[in-house]
Amino acid sequence: MIELVYHDSRPSVAAVELVPAVSRGLSRGHVAFARDDGVWRLRFPPPPVDRLEYMLEIRYRNGRTRRLPDPENPLQAPGPFGAKSVVELPGYRTPAWLESDPPRGETVDIALNSRSLRTDVPVRVWSPVGAQAGEELPLLVVHDGRETDEYASLTHFLDHLAAAERVPAFRAALLQPVDRNEEYSASTTYARALTTELLPELPSPRERRFRVGMGASLGALGILHAHRTYPESFGALFLQSGSFFRPETDAQEAAFPRFMRISRFVGRTLGGRGPVPIPVTISCGLGEENLANNRVAAEALAAQGYHVRFVEFRDAHTWIGWRDAWDPWLPELLERAWT
Repeated sequence: MIELVYHDSRPSVAAVELVPAVSRGLSRGHVAFARDDGVWRLRFPPPPVDRLEYMLEIRYRNGRTRRLPDPENPLQAPGPFGAKSVVELPGYRTPAWLESDPPRGETVDIALNSRSLRTDVPVRVWSPVGAQAGEELPLLVVHDGRETDEYASLTHFLDHLAAAERVPAFRAALLQPVDRNEEYSASTTYARALTTELLPELPSPRERRFRVGMGASLGALGILHAHRTYPESFGALFLQSGSFFRPETDAQEAAFPRFMRISRFVGRTLGGRGPVPIPVTISCGLGEENLANNRVAAEALAAQGYHVRFVEFRDAHTWIGWRDAWDPWLPELLERAWT
């Protein structure tokens, strides 16, 4: 059992609720603490995860509410919307590569102009130690790249892979969206900009097989959409917790402004024929709402001839969950794509 305690004896506090990151095995936002002589307590069986990220929602008698990390728990995970508290369960193990201290590769921040998007797109280019300027190396293209680096230590992992020589030498382009919800939600304008304007400006061989696309959540959907719209864009895909929304599995997302555009694209993809079957790795957490639609997407792509690896990990829709699923599955995909 997991037990949480919140100390606040003020009569102005009407209720305390757990707001967990998990969506399966635990009701999001509806797990109430019980008041016990001025102390709020909650005991519940663990959901199907090895670590649980959460916030507390405090409700006051005047109708006001606020969310905050658990003041009783010093362990937190950073994120773009602020830190969340974390409970690490007995089965959780931090990836060993986080303790490594490999030589650091070079990172250069650039901006690529897109006429289609009418803006500059920020890109952080990572190169391994020893890479020569102008040297053509395979390229890993990452959506939400800078946030993936900040919250999940992506370039540290790439430095580790390079130092261990587990895959052929390569570069990575960490793309940062300008309007994420618009660009990554099956936008044909963005797919055109990515494949015809941005990729040609990045240092990589022209052959498709030397480019691998990577993304999580909407970023995964955007990478898959670019591949299906422009089959020559990527030679392999690493998709984590993709937002493959469909009315049958994702009614809770119906209020998202681009839900119908995403749903139409996913429907065409599930019922279509793969333009150029390529290696694909799909991973998804056992504790997240996206698990059902990711299972369906993996089965559909495999039936179309894609070389699919489907991985389920014991976390939810979190940066750390995605980070912890990289090893061994990301280097395994790069090995498949480039050797």
